[in-house]
Amino acid sequence: MDASPYRPTQHTGAGKQRRIHRPARSVRAGPELRRRRSHTVSERVRVPDLSTHNDFDGPSFSSIYTTTVTVTGGMAGHGRASGRARSADGVLDLDLRTPAELGGDGRGTNPEQLFAAGFAACYHGALSLVAREAALDPATISVEATVAFGRDPGDGGYLLQIDMVVHWPGSDPEIAAPLLEKAESLCPYAKMAWQGTPTTITLAL
Repeated sequence: MDASPYRPTQHTGAGKQRRIHRPARSVRAGPELRRRRSHTVSERVRVPDLSTHNDFDGPSFSSIYTTTVTVTGGMAGHGRASGRARSADGVLDLDLRTPAELGGDGRGTNPEQLFAAGFAACYHGALSLVAREAALDPATISVEATVAFGRDPGDGGYLLQIDMVVHWPGSDPEIAAPLLEKAESLCPYAKMAWQGTPTTITLAL
């Protein structure tokens, strides 16, 4: 199948402004996807009851879910090299290791893999919601997130680059592309990547 480029609108977050070169993401072209009623989708797991509309007009951020993950340094005292990541509820409990490409043993996961998983899962969920709203079956959608860790030419430090590819076999780009755009505006990970996100770092003694 041919790939047709999809480019999101570039946003500038608060603080230091810098031109961002963002690679195109691809919509996989193919035969027109037949519209199906959303009730034909087999659901063994309940889909979150989240709205796809801009129906919140509160004056400030309103939290509906909060989670906490603690990372410790392990034997090397280094979160990347020998860390352990544990969530407050105990569901997440992972060894962190430096990938072989950065000189580590690669025997555990790393921040880039976890970020890629979170971004892909969140965007997949947003796209599934808007697909259902359009009476399309999202069962065949998969989202591939590639996160690259590298050097930042802007300040000489480090930077992440994110490439997302949405696989939707049999979809019509004229139907799918607007849904990808709508999902981008709905997904908080996409908002974080393009616009920045409120962040605090506090020293606790």
